[in-house]
Amino acid sequence: MDIRDAVNFEYYKKMDTAELRKNFLIQDLFKKDSLNLTYSYYDRMIVGGICPTKPIKLTMAREIIGGDYLLERREAGIINIGSKGDVTVDGTVYTLDSRDALYIGMGAKEVVFSSADASKPAKFYFNSSPAHKAYPTTKIGIKDAEPIHTGEAEKNNKRTIYKFIHPDGVKSCQLVMGMTLLDPPSIWNTMPCHTHPRRIEAYFYFDIPGDDLLFHLMGKADETRHIVVRNEEAVLSPSWSLHSGVGTYKYSFIWGMCGENQTFTDMDGIPMKDIK
Repeated sequence: MDIRDAVNFEYYKKMDTAELRKNFLIQDLFKKDSLNLTYSYYDRMIVGGICPTKPIKLTMAREIIGGDYLLERREAGIINIGSKGDVTVDGTVYTLDSRDALYIGMGAKEVVFSSADASKPAKFYFNSSPAHKAYPTTKIGIKDAEPIHTGEAEKNNKRTIYKFIHPDGVKSCQLVMGMTLLDPPSIWNTMPCHTHPRRIEAYFYFDIPGDDLLFHLMGKADETRHIVVRNEEAVLSPSWSLHSGVGTYKYSFIWGMCGENQTFTDMDGIPMKDIK
């Protein structure tokens, strides 16, 4: 378990590249047959990955969560980016093909991850946030998620957004989660950029081929930095930070948020002229 302290903006301004990566970048999410979880003190969000060739049970030390099991006072969202796999929640099996999602409500005691074919394992990307109300555990297939087409080809940011866990879809206590697929040859995401001071966001980037990479932008409009991200890595985006990114090739990403407000459009836009 990797635990990340929250970083305030004044400390962020003094960070070098190594410190930025240590505090905000999450790597090695899919080491086989282990729970690869990062616990962040930003809204106490958990970000992780599970790549099982044998069944793996979701656990966490009591001294971290203060409960008998991880989801005693939490909820979770899972999106599979690998081959077909199962998530078994208190005895009920949910089969997830690639790009399918699962919401798990507060109070689920036993969660087990497994792959249909151990030689071609599933890759379950995992977000969890505190919760105070239980909502039903629900599978969301990508074919069932309403696509939102946005961006402009002329600006290289044309993309399709799939909202899986949100107030108008599968309801949750405070977790919001979805996936964005860029239309080739677009390479920019979330531009023009914005902040949403009422919630943290985690970005997980995948489908980055070979030696290609991505530059994740962060900071305030007048104090931006970048983090170099490679395939299947995630970045914590504090509530005070803008977030955008540009790749050397088309890519996909999963976004997860938690905090004060679930409204998808609750964001403060940043004029292009103000970015430095």
